[in-house]
Amino acid sequence: MKFLMFKFSLFVALTFNFVINSSAQTYFQERLPKEIFDVEEPSSRVNGVPGSMMYKTRDCRAIPVTNLRKRIVNTAIQEWSYFGLSVYDLTHTRDDNPNYKRQPWRRPIIDSAEAQRVAGSIAGYWSSTPDSSWILERQNESWASFGHGSRWRNPWSAAFISWVMCESGLAESHRFRRAVAHYSYIDQAIMSKADAESTSAYIAFDIGEQPIQPGDLLCRGSRPEYRSIAARRVQIGVGARTHCDIVVKLDAVNNRIMLIGGNVRAWVRLKILPADVNDEGLLIPLPYDSRIIFAHLKLKADAVSNNVFEESPSVQQLLCSGYEENLKGVINSDLAICLGKIMDQRIVNFL
Repeated sequence: MKFLMFKFSLFVALTFNFVINSSAQTYFQERLPKEIFDVEEPSSRVNGVPGSMMYKTRDCRAIPVTNLRKRIVNTAIQEWSYFGLSVYDLTHTRDDNPNYKRQPWRRPIIDSAEAQRVAGSIAGYWSSTPDSSWILERQNESWASFGHGSRWRNPWSAAFISWVMCESGLAESHRFRRAVAHYSYIDQAIMSKADAESTSAYIAFDIGEQPIQPGDLLCRGSRPEYRSIAARRVQIGVGARTHCDIVVKLDAVNNRIMLIGGNVRAWVRLKILPADVNDEGLLIPLPYDSRIIFAHLKLKADAVSNNVFEESPSVQQLLCSGYEENLKGVINSDLAICLGKIMDQRIVNFL
């Protein structure tokens, strides 16, 4: 597979239209330079290549916790952009859609070269979680046996969330309990609700109790299929298969909630959930594809504009370089506004 990198000026970017989601090619946006957005690439936390990769750094950087919501959202968006801006639209799967029939689960196919490109990043996510050395060792064995483009043996969605929080300034475990499984920090948020002295960054609510905002987490359970915080509270500390994503945008006009998560069909993807306004006037996620969001982990931080998605450095980089087509269906055209050119665009194309 041939590797091509193009560095475009604003003029060139406006002249050529790049389309993502092509079966023949994958486009992604390189991470922004640190002087524009100060985030350490997750791959910088590891050494080596697939098959002999090792952790280099396990701790989090000392980062001032300012504009926490915005930083969490911006960090998640940058990773989504680096993974190719893939969108997983689930709005048609809402349980009350009579025309939707649930499809049998199929394992996603990830291009081998793409899997190798992001291998160091996913290993970097894992490096932020305690007690995960065995996972990287296991993956090295898998790479050695099945090739460097083979899939990860262990689900890495909680590792992605842990790294985003680590790189956003939530370094101490009393603030956010980074872990290889989501239930660990879900339990922390549940317990913090009953503890007035808790310093946890998140507090757990049932869906519809509090307004959902960008930077919050929405979580579901699959084994067991929790329907409320109370159902999980009686099992605090017991292992459970759960999944959480980071809220990045609420679209009340179209009744949608947008989230970014890791290991969403084996990739970092933007997930669009069906939503509706409840009796209290709050936008809440609806049951979809026979799944229920049971927990709203609310971030204890100042609110941000709901346009934080459009204003994020990575999205602005696309908008100001003429690639708004790549965000079609995600943001409304009246919000696709360049607020000021960030830098020359860098797009990588795998043919």
